[in-house]
Amino acid sequence: MIRGAIFDLDGTLLDSTPYWDRAPEVYLAGLGKRAKSDLARTIFPMTMPEAADYMIAEYALAQSQREVVDGVNAAMKEFYLHDVPLKPGVTALLDALRERGVPLMVASVTDKRLVEAVLTRFDVLRRFRGVVTVAEVGVGKQEPDVYLAAAERLGCASAETLVFEDALHALRTAKRAGFRTVGVRDAGGGVPQDALRAEAEFYLPDYSDCTAILAALAD
Repeated sequence: MIRGAIFDLDGTLLDSTPYWDRAPEVYLAGLGKRAKSDLARTIFPMTMPEAADYMIAEYALAQSQREVVDGVNAAMKEFYLHDVPLKPGVTALLDALRERGVPLMVASVTDKRLVEAVLTRFDVLRRFRGVVTVAEVGVGKQEPDVYLAAAERLGCASAETLVFEDALHALRTAKRAGFRTVGVRDAGGGVPQDALRAEAEFYLPDYSDCTAILAALAD
C-alpha cells in the first residue's frame, strides 16, 4: 500500500529546467564571463555547492563558493517569481492524492527559500507537509538521504512511499533505497525516456492520466 508521496521540484512539478540551464549563464555574464556550451549538462547532477566549486575552478572566479551559490540563486529567483510555469495537471494529482489520505513532501536540490517561494506563487506549497533539500542532509541525490529524510517526515517506510522524479540518476537512487518510483517526462531535461521508463515502476509522459498511480494506492 502507498502511504506517502515525495516530489522532486525542477522538471517534475515545474517546467523549470530550461531556466536552470540559463541561470548560471546569466550569473557568469554578470561577471564578464561567457559560459561554455556544456555547462548546464556538466553541473546538472551536482549540488549547488559542488556546482559553485566547479564554476570557480573552470572559470577562474574570484568569488567564494557562497557568493557563487547566492548569485546563481538570485538569477533563478527572478525566473521562479515571474517566468517558470507549473506543469499542467500537477495540482489535480496533488489534490487527488491528498483526498485519498496520502501526505506529500518535496525533496529538492534547490535552495529551500526558492522552493517555498515558487510553490507559494502557485498556491501549491500548502498541499505539502514540508520541504527537504540536499543542503539540509549534506549530500546530493546520488545518495538517498534526502528521500529518507522526507519519508521520515511523512512517517512512511520507503517501500510504501512513491518518489516522483524526472532525473534518471535520482530515480535510480530512490529505487535502490527501496522506494516505489514514478518517472516524469521533462521535455527540457535531456533524459533518455526509454531508460527512465524502464527504471521506473510508473511512468508519466505528462499529468493528464494518473489513473494507474491512483489505482495503486490500495494495492
